[in-house]
Amino acid sequence: MISDLTTWQITLPLALAAAVIGYLLGSIPFGLVLTRASGLGDVRNIGSGNIGATNVLRTGNKKLAAATLLLDALKASVAAWIMTYFAGEEAGIIAGFFAFIGHLFPVWIGFKGGKGVATYIGTLLGIAPVMVLLFGAVWLAVAFTTRYSSLSALVAMLVIPLALWMFGAEKVAAVMAIMSAISYYRHKANISRLLSGTESKIGAKG
Repeated sequence: MISDLTTWQITLPLALAAAVIGYLLGSIPFGLVLTRASGLGDVRNIGSGNIGATNVLRTGNKKLAAATLLLDALKASVAAWIMTYFAGEEAGIIAGFFAFIGHLFPVWIGFKGGKGVATYIGTLLGIAPVMVLLFGAVWLAVAFTTRYSSLSALVAMLVIPLALWMFGAEKVAAVMAIMSAISYYRHKANISRLLSGTESKIGAKG
């Protein structure tokens, strides 16, 4: 397993191309673009100031939030699909990872992006699509039990790398583990509120 993890066959030029394409696609701030195009202003001035779907939902426009969620996921999937098609699986993994990084640190808006859950799922869809079902199942189970959306995502992002490793997808598991760790850091405020019992539950008012 370790030997497979450390023996990447992709050439440096292809790896760099995958990284650049993934990052640029991931950097597209769909939440900001959609809210502005809909005449709702700058989503960064609303709620948490985040550009993700959860904050777009705070505008009161559910369809816009759903569109943001879908597009934030698909930009990573498309990056992975394109590079996998033209340059192989390893290029797809790299492209998906950097799309995730692009969403978190988008060059177009001062490197201040979202928390990455949708783009994490989109990367999974692009490089290990079956695992999207597992992510969804874990998310729903935890959400049904606890009513915490953030906790549901955090638990799912813990399970996914472990499951990938168990099924022998070491390279994908390693990359998803790094993404999980980064997303955990981006969720540090949510984790603090979960620990203190002040995190908002799904369906809570105000």
